[in-house]
Amino acid sequence: MIPLSVLDLSVVTTETRPAAALRNSIDLARHVDGLGYIRYWLAEHHNLASVASPAPDVMIGQIAAVTRHIRVGSGGVMLPNHAPLVVAERFKMLEALFPGRIDLGLGRAPGTDGATAYALRSRLDRREGDDFLERLHELVLWETRDFPPGHPYNNVVAMPDDTSLPPIWLLGSSDYSSELAAQVGMGFAFAHHFASHDAVDAMVTYRTHFKPSRFLQKPRAILAVAVVTAETDAEAERLASSADLNRLRRDRGQYSPLPSPEEAEAYPYTPAERASVARNRSRLFVGSPATIMQKLQPLITASQADELMVITAVYDHEARKKSYSLLAQAFGLAKGEAA
Repeated sequence: MIPLSVLDLSVVTTETRPAAALRNSIDLARHVDGLGYIRYWLAEHHNLASVASPAPDVMIGQIAAVTRHIRVGSGGVMLPNHAPLVVAERFKMLEALFPGRIDLGLGRAPGTDGATAYALRSRLDRREGDDFLERLHELVLWETRDFPPGHPYNNVVAMPDDTSLPPIWLLGSSDYSSELAAQVGMGFAFAHHFASHDAVDAMVTYRTHFKPSRFLQKPRAILAVAVVTAETDAEAERLASSADLNRLRRDRGQYSPLPSPEEAEAYPYTPAERASVARNRSRLFVGSPATIMQKLQPLITASQADELMVITAVYDHEARKKSYSLLAQAFGLAKGEAA
């Protein structure tokens, strides 16, 4: 059966404030580590009332320190927001402290709105436009030390210099990101949970065009999906109603904390809004374990995913933990069956 992993946004709700959401992330990581999930990634988002974690590297250290087996990484570091040297130093430090358990997932987007992106970068440099490739190349050079002769960076060393960067993954939601990951020979994680591009096309394109590199000899592709699982279809639908209303508001530019199922069920949806919710459900898998397996398996098979990364955003923290437990059992994780 396909390995399972977790993508966590440290979701803020109308009752769970940001500090509590961060503590919930640590608790959830302990929980899924015991269930047999193989990877736990933290996202970087800024100025969003529904997401508590703007600094995945900080959370990675906290979570790796309280778990035993699971790999911990970024899903991802938004590289345009950071000097490549800083990224190299921080992730080499994490790898030194938790050898063999750290992942460096990189994203091209700023993870926020335009004004916040400017605030993040205004004193970093003055480059304009999409400079992701330039930053990625520089990040790799801090590892390979292949700066041209006479380059001033030849006198700068990313510490700790006795530790390599952890595995690098490129994150994406488009055909461009899949082609880029294939060309540079890195791992690829596709964000089905918010992508408009077809997941199967992106994943197959990556695998077909993959070129072996010093980073990876064979393609390695993660499919990230949004899932809400409960004992019954009806209970899963109730839990997912929070995400339905939250997504509707986000489409209007309203990035508010996740509402309760009670608030969502009381909301007076118009026919147009209900149609929008139905369209968004193509990115959200909801149901009992049996229903989820029936819905997910065709996508897993068609996309040729090596790993399924699950994001579950529900109002109640215990219900979220239960959702991951039920998935572990459904997918036959050895520890999950005993949980």
